[in-house]
Amino acid sequence: MNRLVVISTLFVLGSLAGYVLEVFYRRFFSAKKWINPGFLVGPYIPLYGFGVMLLYGLSNIDLLSFGLSGVWEHLVRVLMIGVMLTLIEFVTGVIFIRGLHIKLWDYSDRFGNVMGVICPLFSVIWFALGSGYYFFLNARLIAVIEWLGENPIYSYTVGLVIGMILVDTFYSIRLGIRICTAADQFVVRYEQFKIDLKREALERAENSRFYGTLVAVFRAGGTLRDVIRHHVELLRQPKKWWRKEK
Repeated sequence: MNRLVVISTLFVLGSLAGYVLEVFYRRFFSAKKWINPGFLVGPYIPLYGFGVMLLYGLSNIDLLSFGLSGVWEHLVRVLMIGVMLTLIEFVTGVIFIRGLHIKLWDYSDRFGNVMGVICPLFSVIWFALGSGYYFFLNARLIAVIEWLGENPIYSYTVGLVIGMILVDTFYSIRLGIRICTAADQFVVRYEQFKIDLKREALERAENSRFYGTLVAVFRAGGTLRDVIRHHVELLRQPKKWWRKEK
């Protein structure tokens, strides 16, 4: 049970921390706006949650049985961390592109990118963050979680948050399927699409909020299909939020 509490907590913490990281990254480096950076409605990004779970597993895997110790053990471990974090980013990005025609992030303008989903720059960033977790956070964080996990209320709270994430995930996937259907063969650049959608909502409704863009559009008489079709009419113009995949 203790191990389950630890893994569940790491998933929740990673999802929340990733959301905060992405919000500030988009505000100051990417979109230059305060926008909801995730695919879900709520303030969590499960990809980061799974990434932290992966970090926990790689940080505690026994490499001594493979004859590795000392500096070589640390070197191999951090290399594994960098490769696996890049791999999970690539797999997630491809699943969304192929399955829902949605590109959640776009590295197309970055040097050495692959399908606009991974690139050397962000692989180095994940390597640095993962190494920081392994050397400075893992042992201390696990000790705190195990101490908190002795309280049943704490376990119920973590379970409740995971339940909220699951409900949000099902809702957002349904929404993604609608976007996929309306966009037809085109791949939507989700970040720019949300910015355009928020602008549309502000034009249609006065009370559009950070998480309420879609609701504002619907209440004002618009539909998701109408909004996407409006943008698809611009396909002959310079590409902005969409990209046609071969």
